[in-house]
Amino acid sequence: MIGNGWSLKRIVTAGAGLLVASAVVLGSVSTASAHGYVSGSIVARQAATQNVNRGAVQYEPQSLEAPKGFPQAGPVDGKLASAGGLFGGNLDEQSSTRWYKNRVRSGPNQFTWTFTAPHRTSQWRYYITKTGWDPNAPLTRSELELITTVQHDGSAASSNPTHTIAIPADRKGYHVVYAVWDIADTSNAFYNAIDLDIVDSGTPPADTTAPSAPSDPVAGDVTAGSVRLSWATASDNVGVAGYRVFRNGHQVGVSTGPTYTDTGLAPSTRYSYTIRAVDAAGNVSGDSAAVTVTTAAVPAVDVTAPSAPTGLHSMGTTSSSVSLMWTAATDNVGVHHYDVLRAPAGTADTFAKVGTTTGTTFESTGLAASTTYRYRVVAFDAAGNATAGTPFTVTTKATGSTPTQPIGTWNARAAYVKGDRVTHGGRTYECVQSYRGVGDPNWINAPSLWKLV
Repeated sequence: MIGNGWSLKRIVTAGAGLLVASAVVLGSVSTASAHGYVSGSIVARQAATQNVNRGAVQYEPQSLEAPKGFPQAGPVDGKLASAGGLFGGNLDEQSSTRWYKNRVRSGPNQFTWTFTAPHRTSQWRYYITKTGWDPNAPLTRSELELITTVQHDGSAASSNPTHTIAIPADRKGYHVVYAVWDIADTSNAFYNAIDLDIVDSGTPPADTTAPSAPSDPVAGDVTAGSVRLSWATASDNVGVAGYRVFRNGHQVGVSTGPTYTDTGLAPSTRYSYTIRAVDAAGNVSGDSAAVTVTTAAVPAVDVTAPSAPTGLHSMGTTSSSVSLMWTAATDNVGVHHYDVLRAPAGTADTFAKVGTTTGTTFESTGLAASTTYRYRVVAFDAAGNATAGTPFTVTTKATGSTPTQPIGTWNARAAYVKGDRVTHGGRTYECVQSYRGVGDPNWINAPSLWKLV
């Protein structure tokens, strides 16, 4: 039985048996809060050592994380560079002379990411400021336009760290590239502002020859809300830099390769697509032949349950709380929300709902010290179909085990959990989120990891 009126008859369980996963807190800690930034020959604003007064982000250049969904969601205008005002918002100061500029030529340039935690990845997107933008005004999304999408297959980001991005030939002087790294299995993305000084590409003479039009467009994997397009590659005298995808005559995306998945479509609706090729000089081909597709209908009664949430684990415990996280479920229409269930260990299936969330994290509070609990996450779609994930077992700390006295001297390579206290430089610090160090001596100064007490 499941408390609060629950019945397992409406839930598709994640497996025939009940698999109970045990957890050791330090076994579930993650690499420090953050996770990647643009570096190498072209370096992001927060990581450029030439920049002064960056704030604490200079110690955590990989930490600019915010909700994904840009440009419809994500950081607010005026706070794009700081991913929503993180680290005091110093990075949002904007003028034509404020920041160091990477000197580049128009045309293909390589942007390389340094990953401290190479998350599963869905895509990277690169935007650039428009011609005529105001470098002395706060950076806003209306000043940006998409130039490249680098799609990924959901595997770790470390398999694809370097991207060739074509800087449009009509951009000269100071411009900002805004790089967005979308994580596949969380609701967040990473945001980097990269300041450029763009000069003419010089010799050879300007390329004025447009690519050939892409051929043989095909629509496949059609659902009620998406369609996957593919086509034969175009040719060019120098090289094709990418493709622009048009739906019903309006551009909806770009791709560096001959595939693109268009999402956010309406069910039972007819769409027409064409594709144009573009080279590094900005020359654009004619339209491909049109391919038309009608999206699938949403069943009058949706009877398909979401997939099971997976990877349920603890990001840290105290004597009275557990921080939970899991991998998102999928659904033929869309996952609506998650219910978080809890049961004291040894009570079979007597789970009771303790909370609901639309995200993939949950803080369970008001717990007893030194007590073992079992948790289960259930994914729901809007029609009420549900699938329960595998249970997860975790034990809260003993009363007083959240240290009130330092546990020792801080070690840059040690693993810590939320609430741990250490000494460093004659002062005492308290850990604010669980992580495992990689040897960086500056992380003790990172406000997302430690606070003075």
